[in-house]
Amino acid sequence: MEAYLKTKVNNLFRKLKITILFVLIGCATYAQTIELSGQVTDSLNNPLENANLLAIPQSDEVPVGFGITNKAGAYKIKLQSNQSYQLTISYLGYKPLTVALKTSEETKVARNFSLSENIDVLNEVNIAYTPPITVKKDTIIYLTDKFVTGDERKLREVLKKLPGIEVDKAGNVTANGKKVTKVMVENKAFFNGGSKLAVNNIPADAVDKIEILENYSEVAMLKGLEDSDKTAMNITLKEDKKKFVFGEIEAGGGIKERYIVHPTLFYYSPETNVNFIGDVNNTGVKSFTFNDYMEFEGGVSKLLERSGGYSSLKNSDISAFIDAQDYKANTNQFGALNMRQSVSESTDLSAYVIASNSKTETEVLTSNDYLNNDTSFIENRTETNELNNQFLIGKLTLDYEPSFDEDFTYTSFVKLNTTDSDGLILTENPSQNNQIQTLDALDGLQLRQNLSYSRKLSKAHTGTLEANYTFIKDKPFTNWLTDQEILQDILPLEDDAIYNIQQTVRLNTHTFNALVKDYWVLNNFNHLYTSVGVNLAFSDFYSRDLQQLSTGEINSFSNAGFNNDFGYNMLNTYFGLEYKFMIGKVTIKPAAYYQFFFWETGQESERTTHNKGVLLPKFDVELDINNSETIGFKYTLNAEFPTIKNLATNYILSSFSSVFKGNETLQNELYHRLVLSYYKFSLFKGLNINANLSYNIKEKTLKYITQLDGIDQYNSLILFNQPEQELMFFGGASKKINKIRYSFDAQLSYSNFYQIVNEETNKNNSKNISGTLGIETLFKAVPNLKVAYIKSANIYMALGDETTFENDNILVELEYDFLDDFIFKADYNYDLYRNDAAGIKNRFDNLNASLFYQKEDQPWGFELSVSNAFDTKFKQSNSFSSFLISDTKTFILPRIIMFKVVYKL
Repeated sequence: MEAYLKTKVNNLFRKLKITILFVLIGCATYAQTIELSGQVTDSLNNPLENANLLAIPQSDEVPVGFGITNKAGAYKIKLQSNQSYQLTISYLGYKPLTVALKTSEETKVARNFSLSENIDVLNEVNIAYTPPITVKKDTIIYLTDKFVTGDERKLREVLKKLPGIEVDKAGNVTANGKKVTKVMVENKAFFNGGSKLAVNNIPADAVDKIEILENYSEVAMLKGLEDSDKTAMNITLKEDKKKFVFGEIEAGGGIKERYIVHPTLFYYSPETNVNFIGDVNNTGVKSFTFNDYMEFEGGVSKLLERSGGYSSLKNSDISAFIDAQDYKANTNQFGALNMRQSVSESTDLSAYVIASNSKTETEVLTSNDYLNNDTSFIENRTETNELNNQFLIGKLTLDYEPSFDEDFTYTSFVKLNTTDSDGLILTENPSQNNQIQTLDALDGLQLRQNLSYSRKLSKAHTGTLEANYTFIKDKPFTNWLTDQEILQDILPLEDDAIYNIQQTVRLNTHTFNALVKDYWVLNNFNHLYTSVGVNLAFSDFYSRDLQQLSTGEINSFSNAGFNNDFGYNMLNTYFGLEYKFMIGKVTIKPAAYYQFFFWETGQESERTTHNKGVLLPKFDVELDINNSETIGFKYTLNAEFPTIKNLATNYILSSFSSVFKGNETLQNELYHRLVLSYYKFSLFKGLNINANLSYNIKEKTLKYITQLDGIDQYNSLILFNQPEQELMFFGGASKKINKIRYSFDAQLSYSNFYQIVNEETNKNNSKNISGTLGIETLFKAVPNLKVAYIKSANIYMALGDETTFENDNILVELEYDFLDDFIFKADYNYDLYRNDAAGIKNRFDNLNASLFYQKEDQPWGFELSVSNAFDTKFKQSNSFSSFLISDTKTFILPRIIMFKVVYKL
């Protein structure tokens, strides 16, 4: 029955694809378009850049035409033939010009326009006409009512209709080809400032204006001083929404006892802002992911500024649990409450609390190909897990800005997390077939206090102070239960019916960081920045590995070299100079930081001290060809020290088949990073180009030494001095022609690195190549389609053998607003996966669809949806390490059919 149903659904979808193709062809030809072009000048015939042209049709069925002039004052607008329009040309400081325009069958029409200066504009209190788009040097303001139809439900649907702005499925916003990293409402950060919560939850009819702010700085006085490529989005609400309760409540149920309850409630006033977002479901929807967690930690750009910031967050215990996206079952409870209160004109107090409780079941089948120098072999492993995860995050922020010349911010942050899991591992390999039950638990606490102070000291000098204190306490516990001995060559196990192996870890860390920086403006073209800073860290790492016998006795592993009571204290002071100067359109910034490190390490009371000084240069160059085209080059020399876990000198169990031993003598890694980038955006041509080429050279790197015995691994670390290289390229371009956007992007990464396995050193390389070709329609009255084809290949070379994995992926998205009140959405994913070396070839596809109905100006809405319509069982992927190639099947949620009711406040 299942096979019959899937065959019928596949046949139906094939017919649907044919129908969509004909619809697309029909969409492309449903109305003949003409091109209106020309030039806009002032009365002296000087071209006017960024003048707005808005063509409003008499017929409601015809889309609005819009254009902006380029540097030469030229414009192009796509209009429909045989239609009547009212064309308005506007420019700040000039009188708007409105003309009647009737199109014919001509494919191209040329019209020039001249605007007269409005000499009374400075005396006017109210300006009767506001252009749909206002463009300043680094700010674009959209008047949203000029672009929407009234059928939009959420902010994301408004943003999609604004020229130059794109929104992906997750809610990430790109404006003028740059990712928006902060979202504000009425110039105040919305929740943590990330785009996802705002884009997916703010009602469309509450939005009046959208402002895109390029080169955004958190502190206004630092704009132009600190280097910032951040882009922010500010949302201005309509007047009747500036003191109002709005939002919606969504509830639904489905077959096999599926349910969802999702309230999004907002209260806004100029003084008080309260937002609540909740989510309770068992449909696999995650309201808080690793990307959200990363935003709460300051965002990816902030993390990359801190040495090792991104990698330490990605590898943290809580990240490992919330990052999982593919599972057989998931129940999620989530709540977020955000409050902001303006205490005075200069003082704001804001706070948020986020809580989550999730229960997850996972199943993963992995084929591990061990690249042993002596005898390669394959292990088949099955891992199942039932996991419970709870966390609470809270943040309190005080912002004090008495004037433009002074800014003070204090932040207090707390994070509590508790996790427990019950897993089962089945392994089949030439040396053994074993079954291991795993029990894991984690209790974590993090406290962080941060203050920053900026002050304009004089016309030439601006000073900043940043200081923070962080305390982290993690207490993981792991239990392995098996009826066979594991890691026999190193674990001193005593015979027992069931081997009960336990591990207890305690990690406490105190860190303090302070930085004082002076920005000295010598003149408009020369700046000199001086930095002085100190970093302090005090860490203690405690681990106990043991066997609990069925008699209740304890078999300690201390005599076998296990168990740590290790301390690591670090003092880092540094001094930096940066010189920033401009030559024409080129900005150049050479810099150098001298860092002195003093650290103390050792087990219990036996401590040794070390110290060293490192000079780290930096060099940045940026060519601003114009406001929308730049070329940049960056070079940095980076030093990164190992973590306390890598230094602890006694053994610790990493898994049922892996043991790790740190190395107290390790010092810092050293690597060069070079980045070349190019960016171009043209709203006039509908063109966006991004390219980035980076090259890393590792002079000194932390390298694992591995002893393999079957699947058992014995790992330690050394500081490896052989150079390793990594090259990464990303390039993408999109072009809008009429109502269709075409896009292409390509990614390439190449790395060569050494592996040290069983006392042999070999050089391996890895190549990852992918390309995406996409097409998207942007029609107003007919179905819209987005199609993308992705081709990717991962090629691994190890021990003279090459292994290739290939993926062919087709993505199709359909959206159709019809009969005024209905919205149909569908997305289809087809994936063909091949592992030629292992003779594996798998095809899997997935279809999600929904039909939503809500009558205009009515609060009630209804939705019928299906996810994983083909009931696909698993996804397939691959990974590569220095001695292991893994081919993985991850099982996913089954087909879910839901009916939802939405009530809009």
